[in-house]
Order: sequence, then structure tokens, then C-alpha cells
Amino acid sequence: MADSEPGERRRWIALVVLCLGQLMIVLDVTIVVVALPAIQRELHFSHASLAWVINAYLITFAGFLLLAGRLGDLLGRKRVFVAGLVVFTAASALCGASQSEAMLIIARLLQGVGGAMTGAVIVAIISASFPAPRQQAQALGAFAFTGAAGGSLGLLLSGVLTQALSWHWIFLVNVPIGILVIPLAVILIEPHRGLGVGGGVDALGAILITAALMVGTYAIVEASTHGWSSAVTLGGGCGALALIALFIARESSTRIP
Repeated sequence: MADSEPGERRRWIALVVLCLGQLMIVLDVTIVVVALPAIQRELHFSHASLAWVINAYLITFAGFLLLAGRLGDLLGRKRVFVAGLVVFTAASALCGASQSEAMLIIARLLQGVGGAMTGAVIVAIISASFPAPRQQAQALGAFAFTGAAGGSLGLLLSGVLTQALSWHWIFLVNVPIGILVIPLAVILIEPHRGLGVGGGVDALGAILITAALMVGTYAIVEASTHGWSSAVTLGGGCGALALIALFIARESSTRIP
């Protein structure tokens, strides 16, 4: 029993690291909301383009989730999680340093990619780390609580940081968290041997499903501006469905789906 205690403690500390990664992802969906007027004033966003501070993150986050999960299967979940944290932290620094509308939107797109890479593998890592049903339920409960609380915390932090410092800090706050979490993740999370890419990778399938999710998400987020019956929304929805149909056809015929 004594021999297993260090390993047990390590698993629960690793869970804290995973939850911090999840917290960073969820925070960045809501933390920008209160700061939007300050961002608009400083970077001269139009009312139409201001929504892209939120939408850019959502589109790439949703679009890359499935691909990131598959990369976790192939390359190893820990490796994808850590890489996602690195991308997310670097993109957060770029967001905080942004001095133009284009720079902030590009940085938010990159943040979404990092968030997808991190978020897509967390549940799988938790499930593998806690195989016992009772402990797994406790771990997943902590993970779910982190996600639920993160949305409210993001709104609170947004107001405090924007008032006390500037809107730049709603993004820069991720940098010290990332610098802390990345080495802890490398040390504490058990490695997962992926399936490998030696047998080949379905690149076309990956492109089709990622494009389908991005186009579909774009149609949904733009519906609030153009309306659900607009050409943009309906065209994007039809385009997403067409890409999904092509993806299904591809997966039913390829040797390595």
C-alpha cells in the first residue's frame, strides 16, 4: 500500500494539471465578453468585426476538435496535450501583445487550435489514469466542475483585469498559468503510446471533417449577424453538410479511416 501512495498522489496532482488546462480553455470563451468595448475603442474594431474576437476562437476550436482527438490516438495523448498547451500559451501572449485588429483575430484563431488540441484529449487521459469506476467518477466530476465554474470565473476576471490593468491582461493571465502547467504536465502525466503513423494517415479525411466543422461553426456564429435564413447561414450550412457527406464517403472506402 505504501508503495502505491506516491503513484496515487501523482495521479491526483496530474488531475489538477489537467483541470488547469481545461480552465484556461473555458476562460477564454467568456473572459473577452466584458472587455469587448475596451478592445473596440483601442483597436478600432467596427461593430460587425468585433464579434470575431469571440468567433475566431470558437471556429478553430470546434473545427480542430475531432482532428486533435485523432492525433492524440496516433501520436500519444500526453504529447498532443502538451503541444496544445504550448500553442495556446504562445497564442495568448500574442493576443495580449496585439496592436491591431488583424493581429488579435489571427492570435485568437491560433488560440482555438491550441484549445482544441488540449481539450480533445483530457477526458481520455483522465479515463486512462483512473480506471477504477469510483475514482474515475470523482475525477470526471472535478473536470466537469472546472468547466462549469470557468465560464463564470471568466466573466468576473474580465471585469477585474480590464478595470485594474487593461484588456491585454485578460489574455496575458494565461501565460504564467501555461508556464507553470506545461512542465508539470511533462513530469506528472503518464505517457500514452499512440498507434503511430507508420501505417499511413487519412489526410484527405482529416481535411474534409475539419473543414466541415469550421464551415458549420462559421454558419452558426454568423447567423446572429445575418439571420438564420440568410444566404451566408444557409450556404454555410449546406456547405458543411456537403463536406460531411464527402467525409462519410471517404471513410467508407479508405484503407485507413
